[in-house]
Amino acid sequence: MIFQRPRPLSRNRPGIARAVSARGGPLKAIGRLDQKVLVALRTRGHNEHTVKAVGALGTFGEWGLGWLGIGIAGAAVSAERRDAWLSAGMVGPAAVAINYGVKLAVGRERPLIEDHPMLARAPSKLSFPSAHSTSSAAAALALGRVKPGARPAFTALAAGIWIGRPFLGMHYPSDVIAGVLLGRAIGRAWPLPGIDRPGEVWAK
Repeated sequence: MIFQRPRPLSRNRPGIARAVSARGGPLKAIGRLDQKVLVALRTRGHNEHTVKAVGALGTFGEWGLGWLGIGIAGAAVSAERRDAWLSAGMVGPAAVAINYGVKLAVGRERPLIEDHPMLARAPSKLSFPSAHSTSSAAAALALGRVKPGARPAFTALAAGIWIGRPFLGMHYPSDVIAGVLLGRAIGRAWPLPGIDRPGEVWAK
């Protein structure tokens, strides 16, 4: 199945081909593509500076606390939207909790690549969907609802976190995609006092 962790991958293409059988239909084909993109992102563009920068983005997104910090900062400078900023900031940590429930249900383990270990620590071995991706997608969308003018900046910050997960070897690309989709659903539905009237959020 696509969600099963294969044997540790080799960087070379024959190793990838051996890790996932060619048989099994569309899901196997998607699984092989998932593997190849992961290996490409984990084995290219790494140096002291890029690893440090991407690692910093991961630290910012840990448990959704960086996004919570943005919400608190927004509340401090905008009295009229204080409650909305605080609510939008809280969606990051809340999305991590929701994400963990999905992780437990799916049970997919994190990737292993021969000679290329993960470059960050993780609180669990569970991989699908990516909690960083879920929380950042949810928070970027919710914060963007509070301050539409900053939406591109929030989205760009979130995108850096998304790309960083396979770059650090922490997640398959499919983990990230699923996390983003889950996070966007959470961020769109999250209540923001004074921002949206009932029924308005999903109509946008």
